[in-house]
Amino acid sequence: MANKDEIQTFSLNIESIVKEKAMPYMDAVIFYCDQIGLEVEVASKLISGNLKAKIKLEAEALHFLPKSNTTKLPL
Repeated sequence: MANKDEIQTFSLNIESIVKEKAMPYMDAVIFYCDQIGLEVEVASKLISGNLKAKIKLEAEALHFLPKSNTTKLPL
C-alpha cells in the first residue's frame, strides 16, 4: 500500500506534467510511468482522489465514461 507522501508526490508530478506539457491527465500518468519505469497498474494505487476526479471528468468529456450527474459550471 502506498503511503501519503508517495501519493502526494505522484500527484504533484502529474500536475506538473499536465501544466508544462499541456497534456491530458490520463496521458500524463502514462508518460510519467514510462519516464520512471513504473507499471501503470502499480501507479493506480498512487492516484489521489482529486486526481481521480480530474481523470474522470476528462474521460466523460471524451465519452469514455457516461456523464455523471455532477453539474459543471459553464465557463
